[in-house]
Amino acid sequence: HRPERPPPPPAAPAYEAREFVVYFPFDQYVLTPEAQAVVQQAAEYAKGGNATRVVVTGHTDTSGSDAYNRKLSERRARAVADGLVGMGLNATTVAVDWKGESAPAVATGDGVKEPLNRRSTVSINFQ
Repeated sequence: HRPERPPPPPAAPAYEAREFVVYFPFDQYVLTPEAQAVVQQAAEYAKGGNATRVVVTGHTDTSGSDAYNRKLSERRARAVADGLVGMGLNATTVAVDWKGESAPAVATGDGVKEPLNRRSTVSINFQ
């Protein structure tokens, strides 16, 4: 008959790599209140788990020229990255990338206003 061991301490919540998606209105890169809420969730998640790398990637739909959309997707990525840093994320862990209309969430023909493609993704990694 062995003495009973105390129960193990509860495990800390495991932070796993995760992606957040921030959506934008047509032809805009300002953060709407809904977008700001997602950026805040992403910032809190990244800070909570001490994220080592956060990659923000901007995207557009296929409406407009390719060159225009590359610039717009960069502005969307930078708006989200600035929001994350403004909420306390270390700027050195935040990288910015942009794809223009080249990597749509929803495949469409050219010139299509597709809300799900007007986005920035926030990929959070912990190692």
